[in-house]
Amino acid sequence: MVILSKPSSFFNGVPLIDLSKHDSKNLIVKACEEFGFFKVINQKVPMEFISKLESEAIKFFSSSLSEKLKAGPADPFVYGNKQIGPNGDIGWVEYILLSTNTEFNYHKFASILGVNLETIRAAVNDYVSAVKKMSCEILEMLAEGLKIQPKNVFSKLLMDEKSDSVFRVNHYPPCPDIQDFSGKNLIGFGEHTDPQIISVLRSNNTSGLQILLKDGHWISVPPDENSFFVNVGDSLQVMTNGRFKSVKHRVLTNNAKSRLSMIYFGGPPMSEKIAPLPSLMEGEDSSLYKEFTWFEYKKSAYKTRLADNRLIHFEKIAAS
Repeated sequence: MVILSKPSSFFNGVPLIDLSKHDSKNLIVKACEEFGFFKVINQKVPMEFISKLESEAIKFFSSSLSEKLKAGPADPFVYGNKQIGPNGDIGWVEYILLSTNTEFNYHKFASILGVNLETIRAAVNDYVSAVKKMSCEILEMLAEGLKIQPKNVFSKLLMDEKSDSVFRVNHYPPCPDIQDFSGKNLIGFGEHTDPQIISVLRSNNTSGLQILLKDGHWISVPPDENSFFVNVGDSLQVMTNGRFKSVKHRVLTNNAKSRLSMIYFGGPPMSEKIAPLPSLMEGEDSSLYKEFTWFEYKKSAYKTRLADNRLIHFEKIAAS
């Protein structure tokens, strides 16, 4: 059954960070503390990379379902439709999911799109490389804003050749009946937090994204195809000992336009130990979380429903 929610008006208080400004590192820290979510402008991802990949993605999702299904499941998690994860979560969405450190079979995509193999491979690699670089820049600015040394304490986890980062393209087709009889909107992608360190999202100029404020209210984020949106992930919440909060978010359906979003999830290596940084604690006893590896957390998260609080199993109070 598709999850339902009440519609809400647009929220104009989303923190806006100009990466070219000197004080941006302090503003990023503030945004991560207050919202766990912000928008960046004056980033260095070439528009050519964005347009090229978006164009190829639109071609792919415009193909017939039988053609799209050829892209998976031979390569794990390559193409999915409506079913989100293995635990019964359903949405009005189809998607492509790729590991950024694994060479997937791009021959399938090239065949479906009717393009040269190198065209689709280059479109993905160029975009992901540029967004990964921007993500590392943001994480280093965060470290500087928190006065942590070395400044690559977060970014080195994404730069590691064994980094478990993934890239996802979500497509939300127009939904003919976006509301039920009570006037509640259907959900395209259910509420959840991202388990990784950081998520960087770009979408076309179609509404749908919502975030959950600390007061428990869902607010709609105005679409902006010229900017990137950044989420704090569960792992970064742990590493900052709860100073930053991973933001819960979801996507509503739209009955007029399709929504295309491209998300880079920056994750650590599987064997990386995740724990609060000593410099952000007043002592070892002040740690809110027990240490765990990214593999342990990912395995645990994979067993949960989207809306579950995945971190509760790793909190020290819950563990005692």
